[in-house]
Amino acid sequence: MAEANEGDFQMKPKVCILRSDGTNCDEELFYAFEKIGGAPEYVHINELRAKSKKLNAYQVLALPGGFSYGDDVAAGKVLAIELTSFLKDQIQDFIVKRGIVVGICNGFQTLVRTGLLPFNDLGKMEVTLAPNESGHFECRWIKLKINDSKCLFLNGSDKTIDIAVNHGEGKFYTDDATLRKIKNQNLVVFQYVDKSGNPTQSYPQNPNGSQDAIAGICDPTGRILGIMPHPEKFVEITQHPNWRRWKYNSDGVPARQSLGDGGAFFENMIEFANQS
Repeated sequence: MAEANEGDFQMKPKVCILRSDGTNCDEELFYAFEKIGGAPEYVHINELRAKSKKLNAYQVLALPGGFSYGDDVAAGKVLAIELTSFLKDQIQDFIVKRGIVVGICNGFQTLVRTGLLPFNDLGKMEVTLAPNESGHFECRWIKLKINDSKCLFLNGSDKTIDIAVNHGEGKFYTDDATLRKIKNQNLVVFQYVDKSGNPTQSYPQNPNGSQDAIAGICDPTGRILGIMPHPEKFVEITQHPNWRRWKYNSDGVPARQSLGDGGAFFENMIEFANQS
């Protein structure tokens, strides 16, 4: 019989992938977490409301992209009301027990409308994700910079990453005082950048006109994160339209590893969850 390794007995972090009517990026998110070493599970919001499943059974709460409840009223609004009205105690308990919360695209829209972002103040909305300045849905590849921030599982670097955006309401907007507070508390995790890696307000590099080119933020604990682009859509290098051009450098050395740029996002989160 083969000898067991110590790592074989390590429990994979359990990930609650929250579903509601209109969610449509849940399968990509499930695949990303599973590929990187998590133990994802689809959980419908009604299961949490009925308490047939409980949030405290998981280490990560992940809100996928899509169009929850058809983006009725505003993107993420109805789901945010459900979370604050019916699941407030479960969410607060989850946060107190140091769970990780991540919202991608519609999930980010939901988190800002619950008040969990930017200041972890459930029920108090202080920023918004408004309709794109272009006046239409944006579906394109853009470049992001990861900043040094309060986020506990993402470290900034000079490297920019390629990532896809798919949204109609992605313009990060707030009043000047709140924006200063966000920046002073070091909560800006991601920014849209130009080809030189500098934050930009220029379209289409900044696809929605977000203030200060903000593409993602965290809360002061560093455990709640929202991002407008979709890292789960680039965990395999073959998911990028130009992947063949990146396969090898002129000297025959692989230019990139097989993991897409979004893969590190999930790697770092799972590694942090394992250590927490």
